[in-house]
Amino acid sequence: SQFFYHSPFTVTYKMNLSIALLAMSLAAAEAVGSDSRLANLRRKLSFQKVAGYNPGSQVTDHCAIDLDQAAIESQLLLKTPESFENARAIYNKGGNSKSYALITITNGLTSAVNKGDPILGKNAEGLEIRGKAYQDYVQGATQIKVQYSTTDIQETYVECQVGALVETNMVGCFVDNGAITIGDDTMSYAYTPAEDNRNGRTIAGFSTGARDKMRLTCKGCPYTDFAYFYNYYGTDEYAHEFVEAAFEGRRTQFDNGNADFSQYDYIGKEQIIKKATAYMNTFMYVIREYEDALDDCERSCMNCNEGSVHAWDEGVCFYTGSIEGLDGQASGKLLHELADKRCANFKTCGSEGFDLSGPSKLNYDMFSLFAMGNYQIQSGNCAAARTTTNEIISKMYIPMIQGTLRYAYKVGQLSGGEKEKAEGAVFAAAVLPRIHAANPAAAETIYQNMKVGAPSTDFAAVKGAFESAYEHMGVTCGEVGGLWSDADNNYYAGMEPCDDATLFASTNEVEANSSNVLAVILGSVFGGLFAIVLIMWFVEKRRAKKTMAELAVFKATGDDIKDLN
Repeated sequence: SQFFYHSPFTVTYKMNLSIALLAMSLAAAEAVGSDSRLANLRRKLSFQKVAGYNPGSQVTDHCAIDLDQAAIESQLLLKTPESFENARAIYNKGGNSKSYALITITNGLTSAVNKGDPILGKNAEGLEIRGKAYQDYVQGATQIKVQYSTTDIQETYVECQVGALVETNMVGCFVDNGAITIGDDTMSYAYTPAEDNRNGRTIAGFSTGARDKMRLTCKGCPYTDFAYFYNYYGTDEYAHEFVEAAFEGRRTQFDNGNADFSQYDYIGKEQIIKKATAYMNTFMYVIREYEDALDDCERSCMNCNEGSVHAWDEGVCFYTGSIEGLDGQASGKLLHELADKRCANFKTCGSEGFDLSGPSKLNYDMFSLFAMGNYQIQSGNCAAARTTTNEIISKMYIPMIQGTLRYAYKVGQLSGGEKEKAEGAVFAAAVLPRIHAANPAAAETIYQNMKVGAPSTDFAAVKGAFESAYEHMGVTCGEVGGLWSDADNNYYAGMEPCDDATLFASTNEVEANSSNVLAVILGSVFGGLFAIVLIMWFVEKRRAKKTMAELAVFKATGDDIKDLN
């Protein structure tokens, strides 16, 4: 079934998901209203799977963003000045997603060209290469971008991968000097393949483009979760600033949550950069795609939401990547892989969330929600898709919490070094703004214990601070789990899973006590004001009586004088 997250080890048909699918099917049948339109919907769900998810559009080029992540990490691993510069170039310029050739037309375009118009050329071997106009161009333009066409097959989605990559693939690139055909016109061109084959989608761009795409010009702007991070860090490009500061070995320029990376060597910087690019830059862009899908969702319109479906599919791709494969069993580089790694540390793997190996319970849940959201959007059930999106976003923070807790314990209890301290700092940075929105004091506790250069780390304080925000975040103790010790075959002391009933009851009690205190304060204030008003009333009453008496005396004296006259 297309709605299940499949594993070769486990195929789980959960009752609640079956009920959800039944409800979705009935809703779709009502919304479609005819067998032909339903058949049309099903035909759209024939693209290659993404870790078990059936996209409704072609997103192979989007999924390939994890190849940039892998290339960055391979260079960081070498820990040399040159390799770090290579990693930085790949981060900023890309190499694997939205590839295009920047070519110079010898005599200029013979006529205007529209974005998306087909363009044909040849590679060095004389084979036909297909592309399309990257944007609109006027007649006479001499320099144009030609975006290479992509296929539905992930393994061969594009054959021109250059950008800033150290290891390039130029089999499918245009030859350096040749001719292109646009419509009925053939024109000569020239360019330098090693320099002019570039990329329009980069991991850096996920953050540098956030101002317009997530805060100012989008239909639903500002997006709620992006606003948490913008308000906390004080800049739209917080993720880019974090990564660039690590590359440069300097202090970040934030309103809150600053980090001084001059204290780290290559060991710490490697961890900061490899995790920030995936868990800060890409993390927020995943959320952006789901929000973008909802922005364009048209209610009760079965054939109007292709754009929304495509945005939703992009979100799944940026969460998962291409390396995970069709079934999600390979080890990827993005958020999907992080969830599977952390579940082994917190005993939250398996379809029920009680295992130490296999796919994470989180990914089982996420992919069920991905499929449900896809269907809801296609069906025009935009309100239900909003609820699904909120649940997805809440769950996305769980691995960040787990990562911070894990390294809080490693640093605070197991004397972790620069590597562990850096990992803890970047995981905390990836979730601090969300904690701050729930409980500013808790966020400050986490930051002081996990920041770069923290003098000490109290893992128990960090754990308690996170737990104080769970209810506000829509996260449960069971979803987070507890830090597991393989050696002891038990949870580490003090890192056991919390109890939802106890935790939320205590939270509610604190809120109730706060309400009672507030009521007492307000009662005292209003009581005091009433007493003051009452006293003033008595004073004024006595003053009025005195005035009347004086007037009576004055009147009597006046009458006496009158009589004497």
